[in-house]
Amino acid sequence: MNINIKYFGVLAEKTACQEEQIDFESGKVSDVMKLILERHPNLKPEEFQVAQNKLIVNQEASVDGTEIALLPPFSGG
Repeated sequence: MNINIKYFGVLAEKTACQEEQIDFESGKVSDVMKLILERHPNLKPEEFQVAQNKLIVNQEASVDGTEIALLPPFSGG
């Protein structure tokens, strides 16, 4: 299955892309993150949250969607 990965803010800058697709059969969000960090090792020191199909999930969630978004910390007032 193809999963659409979206990057926002500083994460898009670090990956030099806002969106890409990866082939992923099945597993957990942590497995997808391992693939992403292999492609983009400069993301390792960054803090971010992961959303699957527009819902924040933890690393142990099963991948059951077609979209993963990496969200940097939000700031504002």
